[in-house]
Amino acid sequence: MNNFEHLLSPIKIGETTVKNRIFMPPLSTNLADKGYVTDELVEHYKARAKGGVGLFVTEVVTVEPTYCYLPGDMCIYDDSFIPGWKKLADGVHEYGAKILPQLFHPAHVAFPLPGTPRLIAPSNVGPYYAKEAPRAVTKEELKVIIRQFGEAAKRAQTAGTDGVEIHAAHAHGLLGGFLTPLYNKRTDEYGGDINHRLRLTLEVVEEVRRVCGKDFIIDVRISGDEYTDGGLNLNDMIYVAKQLEKAGVDFLHVSGGTTIMRGSAIPAPGTPMGSHARVAAEIKKYVSIPVATVGRITEPWIAEELIANGKADMCMIGRANLCDPEFANKVAADKVDDIRPCIGCLRCLNGIMFGRRVACTVNPSFELENEETLKPASERKNIIVIGSGPAGMEAAFVAAKRGHHVVLCEKEEDLGGLMRIACVPIAKQDLARLIQYMSRKLEQAGVEVRLNCAVDRAMLENEFKGYEVIAAGAKPIVMKAFTEFKQWMTADDVLAGKAFPGRKTVVIGGGSVGCETADYLAPLVNDLFPRNRDVTVLEMAGGVMLTESGPGRSLLVKRMMAKGVQMICSAKVERVDHDNIYYTKDGVEHCISDADTLVFAVGYKADAAVEEMLKESGAVYHLIGDAAKVGNIKDAVSAGYQLAKGL
Repeated sequence: MNNFEHLLSPIKIGETTVKNRIFMPPLSTNLADKGYVTDELVEHYKARAKGGVGLFVTEVVTVEPTYCYLPGDMCIYDDSFIPGWKKLADGVHEYGAKILPQLFHPAHVAFPLPGTPRLIAPSNVGPYYAKEAPRAVTKEELKVIIRQFGEAAKRAQTAGTDGVEIHAAHAHGLLGGFLTPLYNKRTDEYGGDINHRLRLTLEVVEEVRRVCGKDFIIDVRISGDEYTDGGLNLNDMIYVAKQLEKAGVDFLHVSGGTTIMRGSAIPAPGTPMGSHARVAAEIKKYVSIPVATVGRITEPWIAEELIANGKADMCMIGRANLCDPEFANKVAADKVDDIRPCIGCLRCLNGIMFGRRVACTVNPSFELENEETLKPASERKNIIVIGSGPAGMEAAFVAAKRGHHVVLCEKEEDLGGLMRIACVPIAKQDLARLIQYMSRKLEQAGVEVRLNCAVDRAMLENEFKGYEVIAAGAKPIVMKAFTEFKQWMTADDVLAGKAFPGRKTVVIGGGSVGCETADYLAPLVNDLFPRNRDVTVLEMAGGVMLTESGPGRSLLVKRMMAKGVQMICSAKVERVDHDNIYYTKDGVEHCISDADTLVFAVGYKADAAVEEMLKESGAVYHLIGDAAKVGNIKDAVSAGYQLAKGL
């Protein structure tokens, strides 16, 4: 018997039966073209429909032409969009999936494209990043917008979609903004108590039902709790859920948090899976319509548990289905170990805000040609890969899958390279799953793996003579001028357990590695216990982790602050001696005289000796990953994939 009988069982939504409880929530792709559905976007959804998803709620679909949410999102504000939507609906229906466009008016969170008029909102209250306060939308304008929601839903129905989702969550957009007291300060019939703040959403639901009839699914996305002082709480949302059911809504998509409180709506790596399950479970007690939960449901066991234990009727599984389009099919086949693991890094969304198309750290391609559809090489080669980090493992797998004979050599006793160190800090444990997954792929592809095998020139000139070489990897930078200090080590030494710092530690470098190491070393409880470590981070830039964004960075910095880690920015270490560390800030020199350990976290560099060896051996070689250009795991996996698919 399959271990996921609840997750895989069908469910009736309104008058429609969905084949399983694996639903995919909205995830922006930036694959639309000026609001129109593209063939690329259709294929993106079709791949996941083929992969077994039961129901899709698409990314944001704007219902009127004035305000844009993201330049690459979809629209449905006039009939010219219907043909594209028909192609999309037909594409997912081909595999038995259902699809609901997420209807949305961006209001105060609209993208400020040139020529955009002043943004509208429930009141003249905008998000913290707004350049000017929005203006309060008028009641006459609301009548038009309500009609636009209905017309958009009718176009979706005409195109063959199974229903629509109405987005009223996260204090986000017009409806979410009207619902929350954080943004709604009105004193007319659309403001004040919860009934008045809910009025606009109910009028939109009523209009959609009027024009689309009873057989068309209406789902409303809500925050079960905004987790914010002054915002909506669980008691509020139980009441809201009851009113939505009375209004004829077919199911509730219960999320949580707000988009302005980083990490509350979209959970960061290392946070509990099923992040909004508690509020979904409570709301489910008080309504009879199905309730979906969402939020870091990245493994099938947690989805099965949530449904089996009565916490939800369906699970919205977004990033895991993005990462592995075959997620649902692998669940159904009980091949859980073959599911490409989502590591929760949120790089899928980081570039979206800057107009870049959707991407994934551990899935290097969403194109029609990808890991699953690679074409065999025209000529079979012998290839040796030096280094088993993410770039090396990906290159070895792709090369072997294309038919090459591949030997992967790793000088350490385990695979993973720097990823084995990267999974040590707090909230990074999912990287261990990625190493397991990639190791399994190497075995399945027939790659010959040699551990404890440091490749030298003699091996290249003898055993591997004639092999094409792929070399990956790098080593941490050590600032030689500062090694005079009485005890120094690299962040890698600390995380690998090769060195153990003292009680007063100074970390040079406030990037990701430096901050993660400081977080790892700092006391879990900042209670001034005498044996707690005192950790200071010195960073030359004006802030820590300036190249990172999103919930992961936010939670890491907050943890460091809570633990009492000192973060001194705009600080340049000038010199050290045996006992002292000297740095300048604002033109003033400061001295740390009581530190016992100095930790270097100032980046990585390629090992020049490796390339010199390759040159001397006369081999045809390629440098990838950090050996070519230092980057993140996404850069490394993509580099390995791109190189190997061209060999």
